[in-house]
Amino acid sequence: MIDVSYLDTTLWEFGGQYLSSDHPSGRIIKFPNSNLLTTPVYDYSWPLFPYIWNEIKFQVAYDSDLEFVAKRMSEVAEEEMGETMMERVKVYRELLGETPVEELQVQERPVILFRVGENTWLEAILRYIVDPKRAGRTKTDLIQKLLKRLNARRTGLVFPRAT
Repeated sequence: MIDVSYLDTTLWEFGGQYLSSDHPSGRIIKFPNSNLLTTPVYDYSWPLFPYIWNEIKFQVAYDSDLEFVAKRMSEVAEEEMGETMMERVKVYRELLGETPVEELQVQERPVILFRVGENTWLEAILRYIVDPKRAGRTKTDLIQKLLKRLNARRTGLVFPRAT
């Protein structure tokens, strides 16, 4: 948020139509305060929990060694996020405990999930907590390290390839 006046609010746009991530676009959004009651506003500056959940998705073949994929992704994520994420999740759980939300499983460590993709591939997903100001850099670093670790083994893992 940049400014709140009596009549309007000014925000800095994140993402938007020109970017594929939650990175500041450089555009300023100004709208009447009456819109605050009718339009969602995303605020990354809550002092009690100034973090967001983020994900990295890789497509892998159905016949890939999923245990290998999950283990390698977990190793990289643990090396990069480990203790820091545990501290952030502790705060998240405390805040969640004060809400009416029940039955939500929140893992202390980065989580690896597998989902059926929209095409003929599975999605291997790494989910973790990150400071939104570092989300892009963290994702780039993790992708590079994940690919290096996953590509170290040439059998049992198949990524999509152009034909």
